[in-house]
Amino acid sequence: FPASYWQHWTSVKTVKFTASVEGTGYLQLMRSTGRGLTYPVQKFEFDSHQQQPNQPAQVTQDTQIISYEIPMTGLADGGYFWFEAKASDSSSLTVSNAEWSVPCANKVQFSNTKHQEDSAKQSNSTFSIAITTFNRPSYCHNQLKAIAENKALRARLDTIYCTDQGTDLVKNQPGFNETSANLGSQLTYIQQANLGGSGGFSRGMFETLKAGKSSYTMLLDDDAISETECILRALQFADYTIKPAIIGGGMLHLDNRTVLYTQGERFTRNNVWMKPSQNLDYNHDFAAITLQDCPERHQRIDTDYNGWWMSLIPTAIMKEIGLSLPVFIKFDDTEYSIRALEHGYHTICLPGVAVWHQAWHDKDPSRTWEEYFFQRNRWICGLLHCTHPSLRFAVEMLRSDLASGLKLAYSAMYLHHMGLQDILRGPQYIVDSMPQKLGEVRKARQAFSDTQPVSDKALINEVLREHVSPFTAHDAKALRKTQKHATIKALFAHEKHAKNPRPEVAIPAQDVSWPSFVGVNTAIVTAPDGTTLNLFQRNNKLFRKMLRADALLALKMLRKWKKLSREYRSYDMASVESWDKIFNSTNNK
Repeated sequence: FPASYWQHWTSVKTVKFTASVEGTGYLQLMRSTGRGLTYPVQKFEFDSHQQQPNQPAQVTQDTQIISYEIPMTGLADGGYFWFEAKASDSSSLTVSNAEWSVPCANKVQFSNTKHQEDSAKQSNSTFSIAITTFNRPSYCHNQLKAIAENKALRARLDTIYCTDQGTDLVKNQPGFNETSANLGSQLTYIQQANLGGSGGFSRGMFETLKAGKSSYTMLLDDDAISETECILRALQFADYTIKPAIIGGGMLHLDNRTVLYTQGERFTRNNVWMKPSQNLDYNHDFAAITLQDCPERHQRIDTDYNGWWMSLIPTAIMKEIGLSLPVFIKFDDTEYSIRALEHGYHTICLPGVAVWHQAWHDKDPSRTWEEYFFQRNRWICGLLHCTHPSLRFAVEMLRSDLASGLKLAYSAMYLHHMGLQDILRGPQYIVDSMPQKLGEVRKARQAFSDTQPVSDKALINEVLREHVSPFTAHDAKALRKTQKHATIKALFAHEKHAKNPRPEVAIPAQDVSWPSFVGVNTAIVTAPDGTTLNLFQRNNKLFRKMLRADALLALKMLRKWKKLSREYRSYDMASVESWDKIFNSTNNK
């Protein structure tokens, strides 16, 4: 039980543990502090034939029902409550119906209507779910089926807004008609043009506000595997927060289910980037190091934002700050929470709430069309929330270009420039170009050889030498020195190999970073998902041209930063009215 989160964000003073126990052995309630120190709270001993005296237990035939209240004290920095159970050597012990509960009197429900506010403490809040999908019909249908099968969840559910933006439609999946009939009015299936994740989620948020029933909207990724219990935990916690808050969930790796990607992240304004809260590592494996063996993870982890693989947003917040930015994908989740924070609303990544989601290790935005949106939206986010320009911003823009150019990914460099140029056109252009921008980006990217798949087996097998990973042979200081030399060489050296396309090395996806390309003129490079190969060829002339263009764009951005910031902040891109125009202009169904 994440006791420190309940102590900090709600007015709850005590929590009650109840359970049904049958057999012989003991059950012990435990707690920890923010320093990870653990100690027992209460011990219950059980005998299948005799109830122990002076213990708060009720006997029902062979089952004892225990109940114990724990005060929410000593939790200012962190701490969890949990129980441990052990059977006697010669018997068994069964624990069932274990639960943590808090007083209903502490419920603070920020509802969508005055009627709901008047009856907040007498009834449970309701919510809608927004799922957006693009050509992942089986994943999305599985998500719908899981929700349909949970009665407790459906008792709190108004409807699921399933926004299908693809061509391989969810409604054509085998069994969809049965799922739809099962859900009835609790499923609202919408088809619309592909407006990316921000457009799909915003449609669900938009429809929730329009319907005027739900207290919350849960944003849920179509390909995430969710436990419906986690959704209910987020909902219960949200009902008790002293002030409306965005309740996020952690992301566990789908291919390694004990690995937690993050328990929350911070937004760093000095470079418009992100980092894990409390400087905790990403990708922690609880199978290797349990929570009990990680004292640093017992502290309460405060966050700036939560990824939209799972996020519960109160209607009250949406009414005040609007919907997602109309930016297709990337940085929409980060920006929304930062915007909410500037209005006084926190994002809480609650332990015990999570989904399993595809990990990032087989993805690399710099090698796809996503890089355009990643870089463009990063700096739009900066303009909105970092109003004072810093030379560091220009350095970061150049660093992104340099990292791409040194690994011969010239398509990524071009997409960086395209993104910055579009920002300079202003917020009206960003909004107006949203429906067709993906097609423009794809077309522009295809002009570069590093985006084209290699199918010539003979060429693939003509690699001159073995690739050796550079990441075990250099320390940080050596890498910085190597990067400096590689940059100087790329800026001033002239190629003498242009007529020899024969690859020197084959570089695996895990090593596709600039150190692997030092001294390499041509390489066969594996795609992040391992399905295709690409031919990367050095072109120092193009590198110099594009790096110079990026430097000029970065300086121009810096010069115009304050003016652009005012324009973007005053435009109100994420308003309900702005999205209404976007939806109408794309002829949504």
